[in-house]
Amino acid sequence: IRERYPTVTVLENGENLGFAEGNNVGIGYAMEHGADYVMLLNNDTVVDPAMLTALLEIAESDPTIGIVGPKMLYFDPPDIIWCAGNRIDWASGGLIRLQADQPDTATDEIPVAVDYVTGCGICLRREVIEQIGVLDPRFFIYYEESDWCLRAHNAGWRVLYVPQARLWHKVSAAMGTASPATDYYMARNVLLFLAKHQRGLTRARLLMQVAGRTLLAVAAYTVKPHGGKRTPNRNARLLALRDAMLGRWGKMGPDVAAICYPQSKL
Repeated sequence: IRERYPTVTVLENGENLGFAEGNNVGIGYAMEHGADYVMLLNNDTVVDPAMLTALLEIAESDPTIGIVGPKMLYFDPPDIIWCAGNRIDWASGGLIRLQADQPDTATDEIPVAVDYVTGCGICLRREVIEQIGVLDPRFFIYYEESDWCLRAHNAGWRVLYVPQARLWHKVSAAMGTASPATDYYMARNVLLFLAKHQRGLTRARLLMQVAGRTLLAVAAYTVKPHGGKRTPNRNARLLALRDAMLGRWGKMGPDVAAICYPQSKL
């Protein structure tokens, strides 16, 4: 990269710090060098050349707008929406991708307020990061951007989906939608997310509800292991519950990695 793109700054961390802390390194560098905005962009995306301009035009139109995100389409097929902003279902603790799997009719041209913007393409005003801080490294990967946007909401900032800005996402190209690692981080991190943003009886109800769903999945994978193919997913979810109860966050431990990556020597 340095040879082919000498004007690009490459930051080497030396190890996999996770989506949250890895991006925090880049965020810190950008902030130290005077960035007015910071945008996180996944390496499995392709962007419209006008995407960033469209995002910044909306952000600059109102000083209360702190976070903006584009329309996210599938890379294949490229005319189907993957995500048009997100909503949090506080009744179930679930996350909902808006307009998911709908054709892109290009009729939604007015920016709308959303609960959060998916981290594969999220743009923040500098002042937001100065006020609420960077991504919470305890998540490692998954739920960190949901937490970030809620912290911004709680600090008085608006979060908008901007349909004029567009990107195409090669969804889950890195980890796979049903990998044991995905199951582990999703099952564990939702409990941290709910614990951070709910209180009292509501928090207790949601934590029990979500943990119960994980246990049901564990039971299903036990009854129907699909020739052992689902056993790693089952074990990863069980360890996710264990680690959440013990307050073990960040990168998965060696015992979990042995289940999620049995062929790896790392």
